[in-house]
Amino acid sequence: MSLQFFGHPFSSYTQKVLIALWADDTDFTYRMIEDPENMGELKRHSPYGLFPLLIDDGQPVLESSTIIEHLHAHHRGPNDWIPQGEAGRRVRFLDRFFDLYVMGNMQKPVADKIRPNGNSDPFGVEKARGDLHTAYDWLEAHLGDGAWAVGNSFTMADCAAAPSLFYADWVEEIGPDRPRLAGYRARLLAHPVVARAVDEGRPYRHYFPLGAPDRD
Repeated sequence: MSLQFFGHPFSSYTQKVLIALWADDTDFTYRMIEDPENMGELKRHSPYGLFPLLIDDGQPVLESSTIIEHLHAHHRGPNDWIPQGEAGRRVRFLDRFFDLYVMGNMQKPVADKIRPNGNSDPFGVEKARGDLHTAYDWLEAHLGDGAWAVGNSFTMADCAAAPSLFYADWVEEIGPDRPRLAGYRARLLAHPVVARAVDEGRPYRHYFPLGAPDRD
Protein backbone atom coordinates (compact mmCIF):
# COMPACT_ATOMS: atom_id res chain seq x y z
CA MET A 1 0.00 0.00 0.00
CA SER A 2 1.26 3.44 -0.93
CA LEU A 3 -0.90 6.29 0.39
CA GLN A 4 0.14 9.92 0.08
CA PHE A 5 -2.01 12.54 1.78
CA PHE A 6 -1.77 16.23 0.86
CA GLY A 7 -3.16 18.82 3.24
CA HIS A 8 -2.52 21.44 5.88
CA PRO A 9 -2.86 21.01 9.68
CA PHE A 10 -5.05 24.12 10.08
CA SER A 11 -7.44 23.14 7.27
CA SER A 12 -10.82 21.89 8.46
CA TYR A 13 -11.21 19.40 5.61
CA THR A 14 -7.64 18.16 6.09
CA GLN A 15 -8.46 17.56 9.75
CA LYS A 16 -11.63 15.71 8.78
CA VAL A 17 -9.63 13.11 6.86
CA LEU A 18 -6.73 13.02 9.32
CA ILE A 19 -9.17 12.07 12.07
CA ALA A 20 -10.18 9.00 10.06
CA LEU A 21 -6.60 8.11 9.10
CA TRP A 22 -5.29 8.41 12.64
CA ALA A 23 -8.23 6.66 14.26
CA ASP A 24 -7.66 3.66 12.00
CA ASP A 25 -3.89 3.85 12.44
CA THR A 26 -3.58 3.86 8.65
CA ASP A 27 -0.07 3.98 7.22
CA PHE A 28 0.37 7.03 4.96
CA THR A 29 2.84 9.71 3.96
CA TYR A 30 1.73 13.19 5.04
CA ARG A 31 2.73 15.81 2.45
CA MET A 32 2.07 19.29 3.82
CA ILE A 33 1.16 21.79 1.14
CA GLU A 34 3.28 24.55 2.72
CA ASP A 35 6.16 22.76 1.01
CA PRO A 36 6.21 24.21 -2.56
CA GLU A 37 7.14 20.82 -4.02
CA ASN A 38 4.10 19.21 -2.41
CA MET A 39 1.86 22.06 -3.55
CA GLY A 40 3.15 21.67 -7.08
CA GLU A 41 2.36 17.96 -7.01
CA LEU A 42 -1.11 18.67 -5.62
CA LYS A 43 -1.88 21.06 -8.48
CA ARG A 44 -1.05 18.33 -10.98
CA HIS A 45 -4.09 16.40 -9.72
CA SER A 46 -6.47 19.02 -8.30
CA PRO A 47 -7.80 21.40 -10.97
CA TYR A 48 -8.26 24.26 -8.50
CA GLY A 49 -5.32 23.45 -6.25
CA LEU A 50 -7.71 22.40 -3.50
CA PHE A 51 -6.91 20.04 -0.67
CA PRO A 52 -7.08 17.53 0.91
CA LEU A 53 -5.96 15.08 -1.74
CA LEU A 54 -5.20 11.40 -1.37
CA ILE A 55 -3.04 9.55 -3.87
CA ASP A 56 -3.47 5.80 -3.62
CA ASP A 57 -0.86 3.91 -5.62
CA GLY A 58 -0.75 6.72 -8.16
CA GLN A 59 -4.52 7.31 -8.34
CA PRO A 60 -5.81 10.66 -7.01
CA VAL A 61 -8.89 10.85 -4.79
CA LEU A 62 -10.35 14.34 -4.24
CA GLU A 63 -12.76 15.75 -1.62
CA SER A 64 -12.81 14.82 2.05
CA SER A 65 -15.97 12.71 2.11
CA THR A 66 -14.90 10.81 -0.99
CA ILE A 67 -11.47 10.19 0.52
CA ILE A 68 -12.99 8.70 3.68
CA GLU A 69 -15.34 6.58 1.57
CA HIS A 70 -12.32 5.37 -0.43
CA LEU A 71 -10.40 4.52 2.72
CA HIS A 72 -13.44 2.71 4.08
CA ALA A 73 -13.75 0.65 0.91
CA HIS A 74 -10.08 -0.09 0.17
CA HIS A 75 -8.08 0.39 3.38
CA ARG A 76 -10.54 -0.45 6.09
CA GLY A 77 -9.44 -0.23 9.70
CA PRO A 78 -11.24 -0.93 12.97
CA ASN A 79 -13.76 1.92 12.59
CA ASP A 80 -16.96 1.48 10.61
CA TRP A 81 -17.09 4.95 9.10
CA ILE A 82 -20.23 4.34 7.04
CA PRO A 83 -22.47 1.64 8.51
CA GLN A 84 -24.88 -0.37 6.42
CA GLY A 85 -28.55 0.47 6.09
CA GLU A 86 -30.41 3.33 7.70
CA ALA A 87 -27.54 4.27 10.01
CA GLY A 88 -25.24 4.68 7.01
CA ARG A 89 -27.74 6.90 5.24
CA ARG A 90 -27.99 9.03 8.37
CA VAL A 91 -24.19 9.25 8.52
CA ARG A 92 -24.00 10.44 4.92
CA PHE A 93 -26.75 13.01 5.49
CA LEU A 94 -25.10 14.46 8.60
CA ASP A 95 -21.71 14.47 6.87
CA ARG A 96 -23.20 16.72 4.21
CA PHE A 97 -25.07 18.81 6.79
CA PHE A 98 -21.90 19.59 8.73
CA ASP A 99 -19.91 20.34 5.58
CA LEU A 100 -22.52 22.45 3.81
CA TYR A 101 -24.53 24.17 6.53
CA VAL A 102 -22.04 24.47 9.36
CA MET A 103 -18.64 24.68 7.67
CA GLY A 104 -20.03 26.34 4.55
CA ASN A 105 -21.70 29.14 6.51
CA MET A 106 -18.68 29.53 8.79
CA GLN A 107 -16.41 30.07 5.81
CA LYS A 108 -18.36 33.04 4.44
CA PRO A 109 -17.41 35.58 7.17
CA VAL A 110 -13.86 34.23 7.20
CA ALA A 111 -13.42 34.52 3.43
CA ASP A 112 -15.04 37.96 3.39
CA LYS A 113 -12.42 39.23 5.82
CA ILE A 114 -9.63 38.64 3.32
CA ARG A 115 -11.40 40.06 0.26
CA PRO A 116 -9.76 43.10 -1.37
CA ASN A 117 -10.91 46.51 -0.12
CA GLY A 118 -14.20 47.51 -1.65
CA ASN A 119 -15.26 43.94 -2.42
CA SER A 120 -16.79 42.87 0.88
CA ASP A 121 -20.24 41.29 1.01
CA PRO A 122 -21.94 42.44 4.24
CA PHE A 123 -25.32 41.06 3.18
CA GLY A 124 -23.85 37.64 2.45
CA VAL A 125 -21.91 37.63 5.73
CA GLU A 126 -24.98 38.56 7.78
CA LYS A 127 -27.03 35.86 6.05
CA ALA A 128 -24.33 33.24 6.59
CA ARG A 129 -24.12 34.09 10.30
CA GLY A 130 -27.89 33.76 10.59
CA ASP A 131 -27.88 30.50 8.64
CA LEU A 132 -25.20 29.17 10.98
CA HIS A 133 -27.54 29.72 13.92
CA THR A 134 -30.30 27.96 11.99
CA ALA A 135 -27.97 24.98 11.57
CA TYR A 136 -27.15 25.04 15.29
CA ASP A 137 -30.84 25.06 16.20
CA TRP A 138 -31.57 22.14 13.88
CA LEU A 139 -28.72 20.11 15.36
CA GLU A 140 -29.81 20.93 18.90
CA ALA A 141 -33.25 19.54 18.08
CA HIS A 142 -32.20 16.55 15.99
CA LEU A 143 -28.99 15.14 17.44
CA GLY A 144 -29.70 11.81 19.07
CA ASP A 145 -29.07 10.74 22.64
CA GLY A 146 -25.93 8.74 21.85
CA ALA A 147 -22.41 9.96 22.43
CA TRP A 148 -21.84 10.68 18.75
CA ALA A 149 -23.75 12.00 15.75
CA VAL A 150 -25.33 8.63 14.96
CA GLY A 151 -25.65 6.61 18.14
CA ASN A 152 -22.61 5.44 20.05
CA SER A 153 -20.30 4.69 17.12
CA PHE A 154 -17.78 7.27 15.90
CA THR A 155 -18.43 7.63 12.15
CA MET A 156 -17.69 9.80 9.13
CA ALA A 157 -20.37 12.21 10.40
CA ASP A 158 -18.24 12.85 13.48
CA CYS A 159 -15.13 13.31 11.34
CA ALA A 160 -17.05 16.10 9.56
CA ALA A 161 -18.60 17.51 12.73
CA ALA A 162 -15.37 17.92 14.69
CA PRO A 163 -13.63 20.59 12.59
CA SER A 164 -16.94 22.14 11.50
CA LEU A 165 -18.14 22.81 15.03
CA PHE A 166 -14.65 23.63 16.26
CA TYR A 167 -14.20 26.52 13.84
CA ALA A 168 -17.85 27.57 13.58
CA ASP A 169 -17.98 28.27 17.31
CA TRP A 170 -15.13 30.73 16.79
CA VAL A 171 -17.31 32.67 14.35
CA GLU A 172 -20.69 32.37 16.09
CA GLU A 173 -20.69 30.81 19.55
CA ILE A 174 -23.01 27.86 20.09
CA GLY A 175 -23.73 29.21 23.55
CA PRO A 176 -25.36 27.78 26.69
CA ASP A 177 -28.86 27.76 25.19
CA ARG A 178 -27.88 24.77 23.04
CA PRO A 179 -26.60 22.33 25.68
CA ARG A 180 -26.92 19.21 23.54
CA LEU A 181 -24.85 20.67 20.70
CA ALA A 182 -22.34 22.29 23.07
CA GLY A 183 -21.90 18.97 24.88
CA TYR A 184 -21.39 17.16 21.59
CA ARG A 185 -18.70 19.66 20.55
CA ALA A 186 -16.96 19.18 23.90
CA ARG A 187 -16.99 15.37 23.50
CA LEU A 188 -15.56 15.71 20.01
CA LEU A 189 -12.71 17.92 21.19
CA ALA A 190 -11.93 15.45 23.97
CA HIS A 191 -11.62 12.55 21.52
CA PRO A 192 -7.88 11.71 21.28
CA VAL A 193 -7.55 11.96 17.50
CA VAL A 194 -9.61 15.15 17.34
CA ALA A 195 -7.47 16.65 20.10
CA ARG A 196 -4.41 15.67 18.09
CA ALA A 197 -5.78 17.43 15.00
CA VAL A 198 -6.52 20.58 17.01
CA ASP A 199 -3.06 20.56 18.58
CA GLU A 200 -1.27 20.08 15.27
CA GLY A 201 -3.15 23.06 13.86
CA ARG A 202 -2.43 25.23 16.89
CA PRO A 203 0.85 26.78 15.57
CA TYR A 204 -1.07 28.15 12.56
CA ARG A 205 -3.84 29.97 14.41
CA HIS A 206 -2.50 33.31 13.26
CA TYR A 207 -3.87 32.34 9.84
CA PHE A 208 -7.47 32.73 11.09
CA PRO A 209 -8.56 36.12 9.69
CA LEU A 210 -11.11 36.86 12.40
CA GLY A 211 -8.68 36.11 15.22
CA ALA A 212 -8.63 32.80 17.05
CA PRO A 213 -10.06 32.84 20.59
CA ASP A 214 -8.08 31.55 23.53
CA ARG A 215 -10.81 29.27 24.88
CA ASP A 216 -9.95 26.16 22.83
